[in-house]
Amino acid sequence: MSRRVRESLLLALGVITPVGILAVNISAFVMGHLFALRLIIAGCALVSGLVLNGLTAWWVLRLASKNANPLYREYRTWLIGAAVIIVAATAGAGGYLTYLGMRDPTRLPDSLSMVVASFMLLLPLAVAFASRRAVGMGGIIPVDEPAGKEKRRPRRAALRSKS
Repeated sequence: MSRRVRESLLLALGVITPVGILAVNISAFVMGHLFALRLIIAGCALVSGLVLNGLTAWWVLRLASKNANPLYREYRTWLIGAAVIIVAATAGAGGYLTYLGMRDPTRLPDSLSMVVASFMLLLPLAVAFASRRAVGMGGIIPVDEPAGKEKRRPRRAALRSKS
């Protein structure tokens, strides 16, 4: 085994142990104060749901405005309203169900909390994946065209349109 591998291994072992000790102590603190902290944990779940689902909804609306512009323009207010209601409802449900799942420290890990957390992670990914497939784009992560593949107008056409 080379010197670099040994040093890396020793460094990893040296870092993993204190991190593990901190994680165990923080977990014990949370378990001891679960009744007081479950509202904070549920609030964090609510904020997380608002952020993840909100970003996904914003991206889907942006995708709709690019690919179905006349339809999007006609129903823009309704679409944004529906997106706000869906995002708020799913985030609120996630926060509330997380709060319910943390009610008894002797039942942790609670299956309800695990299912809710998994759903809150997978819902935005599933919506982004389905939206990309619906418009003929591949992949899961919503990104714009890669560098070099953007659709550019020729320089002369761009200059003529300015004047």
